[in-house]
Amino acid sequence: MILGELVELMHFGIAATEPMDVNYYKRYRMEIDLFGRDLSIHPIPQGYKIAPWDDSLLEAFALAKYNSFRNEIDANVFPCLGDLNGCRRLMSDIVHRPGFLSESAWLAVYSPEGCNQPEYCGTIQGIRDKSGLGAIQNLGVTPEHRDHRLGTCLLFHSLEGFRRTGIHRVFLEVTAQNTGAIRLYHRLGFVTIKTVYKTVEAAYSS
Repeated sequence: MILGELVELMHFGIAATEPMDVNYYKRYRMEIDLFGRDLSIHPIPQGYKIAPWDDSLLEAFALAKYNSFRNEIDANVFPCLGDLNGCRRLMSDIVHRPGFLSESAWLAVYSPEGCNQPEYCGTIQGIRDKSGLGAIQNLGVTPEHRDHRLGTCLLFHSLEGFRRTGIHRVFLEVTAQNTGAIRLYHRLGFVTIKTVYKTVEAAYSS
């Protein structure tokens, strides 16, 4: 708290309290240029499918998001990702934004032969930001279904969706500690543009 703020609080009879502890998370902004880029979809593993956005799937997207992130570092950076109701609110917020692009929202579904109950195991969404760039939102795959290239499949479906709507530059942010995701993004053609820091109250990031 700076001196001027302290004096103002004292002037109005407001007790000055110690600021809450915060944690700082380093994150990278990464971008990709889609002009001339091969976005051929890799074969989807047997038993899986990649489903396009549909309003009836909001709960499925939220469940996939929750199961993908609840035990990961991003649930500390963004506490809503560690709570199912928080993921429901987040999905609702994303799809009701003016820039939401349904073409960039996809759901990974595991439904092997003979399975009566499909498992929602991965998700990605995207929006057009105010500057006209594409912004990837929350690419995630549940732990039990990683190492099947589902992340690559979801990302390529989303990027192709951006391109179909006329967007040729797309960015995302990734937490620096998520080294596996960073390797994936670099391998697929993303480049790091800058480093940013996200502050989170310690009560939410423990």
